[in-house]
Amino acid sequence: MKIVQITAGAGGRICGSCLHDNALVRALRAAGRDAILVPAYVPTTTDEENVAEPRIVCGGVNVWLQEHVPLFRHTPWWLDRLFDGRGLLAWLSSRTSDTKPADLGGLTASTLTGEAGHQRKEVEKLARWLADEVKPDVVHLSNALLVGLARRVKDATGAKIVCSLSGEDIFIEQIPEPHYGEIRRLLRERSRDVDHFVALNHFFAGFMADYLGVLPDKISVVPHGVDRAGFPAGPPDLAARRAGRQGRYVIGSLARLCPEKGLDQLIRAVATLAVSHDVELMAAGATSGAEATYLAECRRLAAELGVADRFTWLGQVDRAGKLRLLERCDVFAMPTAHPEAKGLPVIEAMAAGVPVVAPDHGTFPELLAGVAGLLHAPNDPADLARALREVLDDPARAIALGAAGHARVRECHTFATMAAGHETVYEEVLA
Repeated sequence: MKIVQITAGAGGRICGSCLHDNALVRALRAAGRDAILVPAYVPTTTDEENVAEPRIVCGGVNVWLQEHVPLFRHTPWWLDRLFDGRGLLAWLSSRTSDTKPADLGGLTASTLTGEAGHQRKEVEKLARWLADEVKPDVVHLSNALLVGLARRVKDATGAKIVCSLSGEDIFIEQIPEPHYGEIRRLLRERSRDVDHFVALNHFFAGFMADYLGVLPDKISVVPHGVDRAGFPAGPPDLAARRAGRQGRYVIGSLARLCPEKGLDQLIRAVATLAVSHDVELMAAGATSGAEATYLAECRRLAAELGVADRFTWLGQVDRAGKLRLLERCDVFAMPTAHPEAKGLPVIEAMAAGVPVVAPDHGTFPELLAGVAGLLHAPNDPADLARALREVLDDPARAIALGAAGHARVRECHTFATMAAGHETVYEEVLA
């Protein structure tokens, strides 16, 4: 079985889809499967071994030019190749990080139209390359915004099409009319070209069945699996960790820097806790130019609340930096304002044996399963502070939560479980 994973890159920013898809291909290879990872638009970025192919399909420069300059919809393929260099795409993507979803409505609608859209040349190049050179049995798309590729790729290769569901609604719901309605219509229409979908949790599977207008039995749930290398083999000694700081508490957080991930809520909660606890917040995550204003607002909020000296923003960290952050935490928080579709940082915190506090929506109730952490009311900094206080004030409970999370990752979120779940999906669609 030949599996091709096509993943929309995020330039120099680490994103959850890049992390998940890269881990999936590594897991499939570890299980003996013939799998490759192919970046679309721009290179993928990950904090572990990047197994992506050098080739980038549907290069971002050509996609943009074909949308905005009609001449480039008809230029010869050899000329297009000049704009598909990996270095050029990486360089340009690092300089367009302030682009907002609202700016991309027309382009998104066009790419969803696939072989009939302005990017029909890019779709045809991909289909012919896959058919002539790769010959896949399964083509796995990283998110539903790529379903415009499915029809032509399936016709050219005869491959089955699988598509992951990755929180696309957050992007789509920020696009105004007239493009919003067209995108929703195209998503539903083009989703019929997909043989099967995969969600990381039951919450998002149910949500997207309605959002895309597909039957629930067309969506399988396969949880994310982490590479446990570097994570502790057993739960850490949280009491000794705290004692080593003379009783200071550290709250850790790891998420892309944007309002929907709730960093401002966490700062407010820390200010509440600081009245009675010696506490600090260490947060990290991918940053883009579009969110520079939000970071400035978070820093200003911390200063206004008197906790500027208790708030450290680490920016985007590599794998070693992520592990160091988790090794310093007494508790991990990810107070997303929007119901979370993936929650990968929470799984990593659990793998590190750190108790988790997260909002009672999205994937979090399923991930924590009532044993690995506490839930709080969404978008409620006061209740977030309450849940954090409960963990910090009860060392025995914190240890139990951390140990339960660590055990849950070993049971449900390994490379082996992720690979096996996807293998089952692929075998069923091929059968």
